[in-house]
Amino acid sequence: MTSNVFSLAFDPVIPWPAVWVALVVALALSAVILTLRLRGAILRSLAALALVAALANPIFVNEERSALPTTVAVVVDRSQSQLLQDRTTQTDQALQTLQDRFSRFPQFDLRVVEAGRGATSAPSTELFAALQGALRDVPASRVGGSIFITDGEVHDVPADPGAANLEGPFHALITGQPDEYDRQIRLTQAPRFAIVNQPFEMTYQVIDRGEMPASETGGLVEVEVKVNGELVAVEQASPGDQFPAEITLDRAGANIVEFSVSAIDGEVTENNNSAFMRVEGIRENLRVLLVSGEPHSGERTWRNLLKSDASVDLVHFTILRPPEKQDGTPISELSLIAFPTRELFVEKIDDFDLIIFDRYQNRNVLPTLYYDYISEYVRNGGALLVAAGPEFASQTSIALTPLVSALPARPTGDIVEAAYFPRLTNDGERHPVTRDLEGSASEPPRWGRWFRTINVGSSEGTTVMQSVEDNPLLILNNFGEGRVGLMLSDHGWLWARGFEGGGPHVNLYRRLAHWLMKEPDLEEEALTSETGNGTLTVRRQTMADTAETLSVTTPSGEVIDADMVEVRPGLFEATLDIDEIGLVRLENGDLTALAHLGQTDAPEFADMISTTERLEPVADAIGGSVRRLVTDQGQFRVPNLLPVRSTAEADGRGWIGLRTTDETRLEGVSQTSLFAGFLGLGLLMLALSAMWYREGR
Repeated sequence: MTSNVFSLAFDPVIPWPAVWVALVVALALSAVILTLRLRGAILRSLAALALVAALANPIFVNEERSALPTTVAVVVDRSQSQLLQDRTTQTDQALQTLQDRFSRFPQFDLRVVEAGRGATSAPSTELFAALQGALRDVPASRVGGSIFITDGEVHDVPADPGAANLEGPFHALITGQPDEYDRQIRLTQAPRFAIVNQPFEMTYQVIDRGEMPASETGGLVEVEVKVNGELVAVEQASPGDQFPAEITLDRAGANIVEFSVSAIDGEVTENNNSAFMRVEGIRENLRVLLVSGEPHSGERTWRNLLKSDASVDLVHFTILRPPEKQDGTPISELSLIAFPTRELFVEKIDDFDLIIFDRYQNRNVLPTLYYDYISEYVRNGGALLVAAGPEFASQTSIALTPLVSALPARPTGDIVEAAYFPRLTNDGERHPVTRDLEGSASEPPRWGRWFRTINVGSSEGTTVMQSVEDNPLLILNNFGEGRVGLMLSDHGWLWARGFEGGGPHVNLYRRLAHWLMKEPDLEEEALTSETGNGTLTVRRQTMADTAETLSVTTPSGEVIDADMVEVRPGLFEATLDIDEIGLVRLENGDLTALAHLGQTDAPEFADMISTTERLEPVADAIGGSVRRLVTDQGQFRVPNLLPVRSTAEADGRGWIGLRTTDETRLEGVSQTSLFAGFLGLGLLMLALSAMWYREGR
């Protein structure tokens, strides 16, 4: 729409001071002749003024202008809370209706911006930030107002709307129902870290919002407490009060602690009926008992490795003087202490996380019954490692004691003295203890040779390394609730000494020790995950050649199937983009796991009931209205649009007003000089001729 604006301007042919002097002279002369009433005084005055006007050069200006549109921003809330019930349908319908109505008003430039889409990247609903982004390039005088389509749960409402540089009017159309209610649970105090097998406290609170049904008011509610998906307790709590719960983690690494209450019929959502916290389980220093036989070349290999690990408390005994050794040295001159067999293997055996026999032989230092105690210790969840040497194949072998029931193999009595490269078996390439050992990928392996191995008969468990003629070298086995490792050579020290370039003895021994102590990352069959920026990466460790299809249950209940892709032998991965916040349940074969996407305390789930209260202060401060799309009578109604002046009311019954701007854009200018050309000459001659005519009379 264009319009013409007319104005008068001046472009003097002489400098303005001279024009003003001429005007003063003309006015003075006119005053004199008018006072003296000389003949033709009026015509003389008009002629003088016409001459001055010609010097000032008046110009008639015609500006052709077009009206500038008024920009209106419609911010659409697409956060996860808008997925509840029929809020998405209401939002889409309201947006379409507004767009249709705006099409009838060409003076409005409509800008629609969607905010909160991408729950994991936007754990809170920030609509005012989206509004400022949409109007950043628009002058304040051309902003006609803004409209929010939201459930009212907006988390970046300005504390002082009047001082927030917001241009009104502001209107909010609230989705949801006016009679909503919801029950939720939240954690008010929860640690990020906890020591394994030691109880710690978490505090939770059950909160009821809205007008709850009469059957749900008063009384106690049951709260289920789960650790890594397993029910560990059922608590009783009254809504509104805070209650403590005692939790104990049974494993190191990431643990998901979940508090949940039963859903109520008709409540807004069940998503916040559970509260989660990722708690990192930390082991206290692992206690390891290392018992070495007679001194040998590799005796200090295990000791040095374990002493260098800050997470290990090492107790080391070396049998330097067996009972049968008689050399005549008086007892008073011996500096050795007695081996505290009863204290270590009876009274405090359960305090140790791992027992290592390094080339130990049965020389009656330990009573026969104590070997049975060690076997029972392993059966009940302990860990045992036997680093065997030649004595393992002799008559003093510990395999000839009751400990044999825990060992995965028995020696045949043969000792092979030959050079060989320790090699990984097919199972060893997949097992977490030996997988990806540095140097194992080439043939022969890029590490030094060993020269001795102890032959065994049939074995149980998994052989992960082999020696001469594919004989077992390292056997791993589960025995009852515990684990046993059997290393059938005492030449690992050659790697530690750098013989023929050495080898990865540190990684091998450390992984072996931690696998025996059930480190979660070294489990053969494990399902783990990592999350970040809306991406879920799931890893499956398995001894099988293939992995089954992964089943992922999202926080909204959608089930997604994904193929696991082998990235290395024994390790499969799947990566998914999940745009939600909450607990994800993973299933792969007979393994299940939990993962949490987004913030565990995301504001998006703090309150899910639609409300008008959060945005009303904004409308009161800068003008506008906040109203529900669904009335108390259950009718869906989108208010009509009405252009208003800046000083007029911005809302009324059934309508909302948007301000229109008076600003225009200059399209073209035409100028006409009143005293230029024949027109100016004619005017001057007319004035002078009239004066002369009057003089002649």
